[in-house]
Amino acid sequence: QVQPVESGGGLVQAGGSLRLSCTASGRTFSNYAMGWFRQAPGKEREFVATITTNGDSTYYADSVKGRFTMSRDNAKNTVYLQMNSLKLEDTAVYFCAARFRNWASTPNLYDYWGQGTQVTVSS
Repeated sequence: QVQPVESGGGLVQAGGSLRLSCTASGRTFSNYAMGWFRQAPGKEREFVATITTNGDSTYYADSVKGRFTMSRDNAKNTVYLQMNSLKLEDTAVYFCAARFRNWASTPNLYDYWGQGTQVTVSS
């Protein structure tokens, strides 16, 4: 079992950068694929990025491909989301989630969720 906790959100101007972190408790972190999702007001939660258990592969939503980079450090039980060239439409609450073994892009396939961190992009 793991419990993700996100950090690093905030207010940033369009074109700027932010790095989100997600640290998960538990001794089996390396058994979990990790994902980042986001939810804007009035919209459904959507997939952003995911990374395999050992970090050798990452997958991104088309809307963030080329701008966001996900990585993980299993020694620190932490995953990161580096967000560059931020746009107004990136404004949302960003959630970190853990799924045992296999990555997925569908939210309801994930087992554990953090509380989320707000990212606001201003013009």
